[in-house]
Amino acid sequence: MNDESNFISTQLLQKVYPATKRGQEDLTVFDKVNFNIRKGEFTTCIGHSGCGKSTILNILAGLAEPTSGSVMMDGKSVSGPSLDKAVVFQNHSLLPWKTAIENVAFAVKSRHPEWSLLQIRKQCVKYLEMVGLNDSYNRKPSELSGGMRQRVGIARAFAIESKLLLMDEPFGALDALTRGIIQEELIKIWEQTQQTVFMITHDVDEAIFLSDRIFLMTNGPYARVAEAVVVDLPRPRDRSQIVHHPDYYKIRNHLVDFLVSRSHELSGSSNGAEERQEESGTVDGELLLPPDVNPALA
Repeated sequence: MNDESNFISTQLLQKVYPATKRGQEDLTVFDKVNFNIRKGEFTTCIGHSGCGKSTILNILAGLAEPTSGSVMMDGKSVSGPSLDKAVVFQNHSLLPWKTAIENVAFAVKSRHPEWSLLQIRKQCVKYLEMVGLNDSYNRKPSELSGGMRQRVGIARAFAIESKLLLMDEPFGALDALTRGIIQEELIKIWEQTQQTVFMITHDVDEAIFLSDRIFLMTNGPYARVAEAVVVDLPRPRDRSQIVHHPDYYKIRNHLVDFLVSRSHELSGSSNGAEERQEESGTVDGELLLPPDVNPALA
């Protein structure tokens, strides 16, 4: 029986890009990256550009390989892409010649080749309605706004009901209002499906609103996951009310402080950086790392 607290487990992940010119050193983007994700947990990852967040996501998706280290999902080693993992990128990645429902159906049919056309259509309609696209089934991507195209991508990812949903800044190109609306739709779908989610974002408020835990990465090179911040705010979450919770700004200020100063202070490959990690992992003295995660995290 698999341990659901270790549904996703990374061990000593490292990514090194060899030098391209004589005299240059190899670039170690991240090193000794360890973390666990529970089944059904919504996790986000925050860090400055260049720390390797997207590369880690691609490794979890099986789209890239680490230089060293391993990834386990549901008790099995991750090697190559599969329909057990769905990915939503910042670019919607829709097939331009297919309508919204055809784009979703293409993925659902790949996941369930034994299903009838009626079963496939019902699955597509179900998730397109969840993201508010009731009247846009037969529109092609060129006939949809950026936010609507991203909704189709999210519907497609959820519709295949994969074990793991990976999202790489899926709302980064959207305006603030559209972004907020889709975040709320995303969390409603997740609360219904309880899929396991790993999402990259640069938006602190987005991370707090969506997450059960937030992984904080130090700056590259030799980046690592320094902390796993527990967002112990009650669900379901209402955007207008969550900011009034007594712990909201405690968490937010901790995240901002990490990004502004400590992500740099903790970065690098020296022993001093590893020693400074012992100071991380708390907000006002409260340990934020769950018991199943190594407190050093690196």
